[in-house]
Amino acid sequence: MMPLNQTLYILLEILYLLTVVSIVVVVITENRNPIKTVAWVLAVVFLPVIGIIWYAVFGQDTAKRYVISKRMYSKLKKRPLDEMETPVEQAYPSEYANLIRLLRRMDYNPLLGGNDVKLFTSARDKFEHLFADIDKATKHIHIEYYVLMDDAIGMQLQEALIRKAHQGVEIRIIYDSFGSRKTGAHYFEELRKAGIEAEPFLKLTLPSLTSRLNYRTHRKIIVIDGRIGYIGGMNIADRYLKGLKWGSWRDTHARIEGKGVQGLQSVFLIDWYFVSQTLITSRNYFPMLDNCGSSLMQIVNSGPLSRENEISHGIMQAIYSAEKLIFIQTPYFFPPDAMRDALKAAAIRGVDVRLMISKRSDVPLVQLASNSFIRDMLRSGVKVYLYQKGFLHSKLMMFDESLTLIGSANFDSRSFEQNFEVEAFVYDPQLALQAGAIFVDDQREAEQVSLREWSKRSPLRRFAESLLRLFAPLL
Repeated sequence: MMPLNQTLYILLEILYLLTVVSIVVVVITENRNPIKTVAWVLAVVFLPVIGIIWYAVFGQDTAKRYVISKRMYSKLKKRPLDEMETPVEQAYPSEYANLIRLLRRMDYNPLLGGNDVKLFTSARDKFEHLFADIDKATKHIHIEYYVLMDDAIGMQLQEALIRKAHQGVEIRIIYDSFGSRKTGAHYFEELRKAGIEAEPFLKLTLPSLTSRLNYRTHRKIIVIDGRIGYIGGMNIADRYLKGLKWGSWRDTHARIEGKGVQGLQSVFLIDWYFVSQTLITSRNYFPMLDNCGSSLMQIVNSGPLSRENEISHGIMQAIYSAEKLIFIQTPYFFPPDAMRDALKAAAIRGVDVRLMISKRSDVPLVQLASNSFIRDMLRSGVKVYLYQKGFLHSKLMMFDESLTLIGSANFDSRSFEQNFEVEAFVYDPQLALQAGAIFVDDQREAEQVSLREWSKRSPLRRFAESLLRLFAPLL
């Protein structure tokens, strides 16, 4: 007769095997992206226990059940736009006719003119302008951030907002429940005591943890009086000012004044409905705006509820249309196959394609997986630069000296498919020149990678990078 301990061990092995087989069957029958399907199967099969836990937390596609339906999203998207002044037909660079048409038709993204756009590469400059604009607010302030810390800069923001709330300014805040997990509850309670509405995005609690952790708002939006907006890569945290122990934190942000702010307002108000179930579409939040500059833009948001991967499709179209230049700065580089092939094809046909990522990352495993794509890029003629001064968190792209992309999306599958992101597609030669100058200036702090030197790295390191690349869609 078999000992009891041995019997229990065999039963546990059978139960574990059945669990693995069940997950594999579910993943396959969900008809996901084949690359993601293979990645999840590998994770569950070859990472005992850890793979199952990983799938339970990150792998289940439950966005429809825990947020809102895509049909409701479409209705919400149209409601704020109905309150905006009817966009006047704008003249735009003919080479981007297809891109503009694509973004218009995918998700009601109008072309908004008359904008003045200021780019910031210094967090100190960004916060100085932001606090000055907050101090001048008279009607409302809307804020949405992935990370909102209760450190020195976070406390400075809290004090400024409470002061404006006491002056009668309406203030609404959305903070990501995961990204801001280190922020004490007292921080938001103090805001609420002052009459400020502060809501977490998909609050993480134990019963709903596994179904919500995978869907985060990665957006960085501020709208002041419906007239001034901020968008980019900088969150609210001291590290953007002080850097890390091993280097500076290099990021890019933008201040928008003009009709493009209406697009940011629309995105915020949709998200406000998500978190509060309160629909706000009053004309008071979409004031009549004069021309403030010459920049044309489309504010594009994407996430699990969108009908298409709008930002991803827009970037793909910009790559296809490029004839001279493609400059890309991103902290993480995990391009989907189609986008990687598009970049390679652009370089092969003679476009000056330049990619800049950090030599050292805040997440080492992610950095290793990113490195696995570099050799393929180099072979096709893409120029690759590794930023050495610190951590490059900038999400900035420039195409043909007339199109600039600035927003929250990283160049990876998670940003393109799972996170809630927002991106400004700006059609303006002057701004593109500024973006190009920023890239070239950062090249002075970066090491250009040669195919010969890159191929000399140790076989063990190359294997580790290739192994982690298998799980890139899940990182």
